[in-house]
Formats: sequence, structure tokens, C-alpha cells
Amino acid sequence: MTGTTTLTAERTDLLETLAAHRYFLRFTVQGLSDEQATSRPTASELTLAGLIKHVASTEAAWTRFIEGGPEAMGNDPEAWAREWRLEPGQTLASVLEDYAAVAAHTDELVASLPDLDVSHPLPVAPWFPPGAVRSARRVFLHIIAETSQHAGHADILRETLDGQKTMG
Repeated sequence: MTGTTTLTAERTDLLETLAAHRYFLRFTVQGLSDEQATSRPTASELTLAGLIKHVASTEAAWTRFIEGGPEAMGNDPEAWAREWRLEPGQTLASVLEDYAAVAAHTDELVASLPDLDVSHPLPVAPWFPPGAVRSARRVFLHIIAETSQHAGHADILRETLDGQKTMG
């Protein structure tokens, strides 16, 4: 991929934090059936399987950004809508398997990217300031934040579904 680098304290911290928040997210679906993982136990449209699929898709898009710039992220609004639900042939197990593959690729990138300061301009979007750029480091921090935020959403859904809590 990108060569060998030294696993610095910063890279170790990024990898450990990614692993911790991914664990919390995956823990929320432990022992659930596909039916439970696709149910909507709150007023929200969110499902546990959909959250995991979304987080995996978002993480994959951001790693493509690090590797190839904004053009590599893709811009398909229909794909974004599909990432929130299981498609025919998908199961909770297959979504978790896909997420594991995405996570392994991200972890390899964290460990081997020659320079965490490599930057690209952000894609044009109303939520990004014009001309803004993001470094690989900042993208990895964003992936951690996204995973953490959605792990919290998942915890609420799971607790509503059957009372199980990720923590506490």
C-alpha cells in the first residue's frame, strides 16, 4: 500500500481509540437477529443495522478521501439513502463483516501512511467552508467522532429495544 512507517504514540492512540469506539458500536448488536437489528424502536428512522452500515460507508469514503482526494469519495445521493438500511441479500452478519474489512483497511492506512499531514481540499458541500482542506490526521479524528456519535445512537436504540446497555 503506502510503505512501512514507525508506529508512533500518535498512531497507536488513533488505532486504540478507533478500536474502542468500534467495539462499543458492534457491542450494541450482539445477540440480535436481523429482524431486531432492522427494527425501529424509537420515533427515529434509525436502525442498529443501518447505523453500522452507515458508519462503515462513511469510514470507507473518508479513507478514499485520504488516498485520492475529494473525487474518490463519490457523490451519489441514492447510495447515501441506501446505506441506512439493509438491502436484499444483506444481513446483520454481512454488514458487520463489511465493517470489519473497512476497519482493517483504515487501520492499515493509519499505521502505514507516510505522512499524517497529507491534505486534500474538501468536496464542495454546504457544510464545508469554501476552500477548506483536511489532513489525514483530522480525517482519522473525524472517523473517531462519527463512530463515537453513532455508537451513542446505537446504545439508545438497543436500550429501547430490549433494555441492554453498552456501558453501565
